[in-house]
Amino acid sequence: MARVHYAEIIASIASKSAGPGTRANIDEFTETTSRAIEVVGGAAKGKAIIVLNPAEPPLMMRDTVYVLSDEASQDDIEASINEMAEAVQAYVPGYRLKQRVQFEVIPQDKPVNLPGVGQFSGLKTAVWLEVEGAAHYLPAYAGNLDIMTSSALATAEKMAQSLARKAGEAA
Repeated sequence: MARVHYAEIIASIASKSAGPGTRANIDEFTETTSRAIEVVGGAAKGKAIIVLNPAEPPLMMRDTVYVLSDEASQDDIEASINEMAEAVQAYVPGYRLKQRVQFEVIPQDKPVNLPGVGQFSGLKTAVWLEVEGAAHYLPAYAGNLDIMTSSALATAEKMAQSLARKAGEAA
């Protein structure tokens, strides 16, 4: 769609949903997620930030995603984001866009400086997400845990279907 120069995610989770494992591995989370933004997402530079929010009552998981890319069709980008949100909702029902995708064109005569990247002009895209947990076993504010368990379940189901299909073909 467009070359991505920089992308970052700021994940804000309820501190009550962050157990000792999460707290002990925050550096690993930010490093791994930053690298995934680059390798899987295709960004030239990726950054991940996690915020443990101590608010009472605990707030739902919220993610803010910023992308700086070459200019492209804003309608196409928004449609792609909406399609992906719907795909994730198929296995994480509480996953949703909090508001419409927002865009800002950064003109060539007024570039912004990105530390470690340099001068940038192009398209800034901002996405605000919320993940409400299903509250089957975990509290609704623990969307960060629900998205992981729901994603793992969806992946396991796809693997099982693939194995069953291969077994059926071999028979």
